[in-house]
Amino acid sequence: MLSLKDIVPAAQNNINTRFILLDKGMITLEGQYKTCLALVADQTAAVHFQLWGDECDAFQPGDIIHLANGIFSYNRNNLVLRAGKRGKAEKVGEFTMAFVETPNMSEIRWIPDPNNSRRYVQEAVISPHSRIFQPML
Repeated sequence: MLSLKDIVPAAQNNINTRFILLDKGMITLEGQYKTCLALVADQTAAVHFQLWGDECDAFQPGDIIHLANGIFSYNRNNLVLRAGKRGKAEKVGEFTMAFVETPNMSEIRWIPDPNNSRRYVQEAVISPHSRIFQPML
């Protein structure tokens, strides 16, 4: 199981992790599909999680979600974690998970690794917290 602080942008589905959904934005339409951006976190970091279709209605704040074969990549210029076409997000519990809201992995600028063009490395922190979802008090 991968901790959120250890995820890096990639083009393949291979992220297996568990997190709690903290906040969920408005549902919007992208073509014929519903989408919704959410803020999720585990005990190591937070990240923006893109919900698609039925996932928008299926998950609510407080849900603990297991993501199998997820992907961390750009969607409309935003770096988001998502299930993608081959991944699966499943509710496995509610409200009983320790979490932190910083660092937010979606608020980091990533660049190709100069030593390995197939990998990305952190270049700079854009914001320590989500600029979309305000930090909880």
